[in-house]
Amino acid sequence: MSEIITEYRNENTKDIDLLSTIDIVRKMNEEDKIVAQAVEYESENIARAIDIISKQFLTGGHLIYFGAGTSGRLGILDASECPPTFSVEPDMVQGIIAGGYDAMRFAVEGAEDNYDAGYEDAKILSENDVAVVISASGNPKYLLGVLAYADEIGCKTIGITCNSQGKIADEVGTLICVEVGPEVIAGSSRLKAGTAQKMVLNMLSTGSMIKIGKTYENFMIDLKATNEKLKDRAIRIVSQIANVNNATAFETLEKCNWKIKTAIVSIMKKVSIDEAEKELKHYHGVLRRVLGDLILS
Repeated sequence: MSEIITEYRNENTKDIDLLSTIDIVRKMNEEDKIVAQAVEYESENIARAIDIISKQFLTGGHLIYFGAGTSGRLGILDASECPPTFSVEPDMVQGIIAGGYDAMRFAVEGAEDNYDAGYEDAKILSENDVAVVISASGNPKYLLGVLAYADEIGCKTIGITCNSQGKIADEVGTLICVEVGPEVIAGSSRLKAGTAQKMVLNMLSTGSMIKIGKTYENFMIDLKATNEKLKDRAIRIVSQIANVNNATAFETLEKCNWKIKTAIVSIMKKVSIDEAEKELKHYHGVLRRVLGDLILS
């Protein structure tokens, strides 16, 4: 069987075990600089994937990440950040890892090779959802099982990989292939490949949330103010968008249970909290649309 690119030895790091600590750091940093450029090459495919995800969100669909090992953990990480950042329900973006919950902390032998387990795990999907399979090598049988079920029900599929020759490349509807080359340590795909996957996942979740109105300018207007740091952030956001002092922002946020968009609409349109809620509901929670007339005036 031919060796896959993620298993190649990196000619630039063959002497890494002989280097000083500072030179190890510099060598790793040199390799990491390759990642952003490789992600940039896939910009069009990433944008295509974002449009697919945001469209499915608007039909009530979910974004479900599937992966094994590092890739699975990265998917779960990205999914777990969406509820506090964008105030979405926990099931809107989900991460599934081969081998189940224990695989988050420990290696589960054979999990990525279990086609049937992938097929069964994929039964969480519906035709309105988007399945994103994540793998540096692009070869886990687990993911092929996921894709087989997704195809049966007509679910949209996206693949994130670092190997254009991987088996998932021929099975997904949209392929994002970030070819970062051999790792600093041969086969350790938690390094450059993991960084590339994290960057792409950031773009997919954040980009799709932007597209459905979860931000205003570059503010996180749907964050959940669940601690002092986030309450301070909420006050600053309301103050800056509505052009009021912090005291007014705080007072209004307290009246509306710390809902940032509600506070902004109430202040800027000079309406009650109830009226602000109605306005937001009418425009499906998209602040840009609620404030359109004020922005243009």
